[in-house]
Amino acid sequence: MDILGIIEKMLDGIEVKLDYDFFDHREELENIAEKIVFTGPIDKFYNYRFGELEYRSLRFETEILDVENYQGNAVVNYTEYEVPYTRIIEHKHFEYNTANSPKTVITKEYPDKWVQGKEPYYTINDEKNNSLYQKYAELAKADKNVIFGGRLGQYKYFDMDKVIVEALNCVKSIL
Repeated sequence: MDILGIIEKMLDGIEVKLDYDFFDHREELENIAEKIVFTGPIDKFYNYRFGELEYRSLRFETEILDVENYQGNAVVNYTEYEVPYTRIIEHKHFEYNTANSPKTVITKEYPDKWVQGKEPYYTINDEKNNSLYQKYAELAKADKNVIFGGRLGQYKYFDMDKVIVEALNCVKSIL
């Protein structure tokens, strides 16, 4: 079974709504389930009661190049100070893309300042923000109807393997 088949089976019988903002439909959504799994910004969930947490955003630049293969794999991260972008994604190396094309598509990912309205990709885990997050975490502990997950809900950076472990631990604690 391919990945799409697995996802279809997981979602069988579940209503899926796309482009359906939680905050635009909050009352409706809070009334259709006993528990909500919320993976958005925890400070926004609590209407910025203690103030805004800070985030980093990203800016993406995509190019079509006249080469068959640009970097040999899907993602290369760049940590050098002199390099202005943090990673390059070469799309043809992901599943379902044509690897034998004479051209390739790359996307460079640049760090960007976050302001409301931009996508909050990464948390800024300094003393000020971590202290502010703790206030929101105390509210979350008392809120028995919401499970906060992911980078924005738990206000910390997760590598993918850690996200999976965290999700499995969350399920264990609930069941």
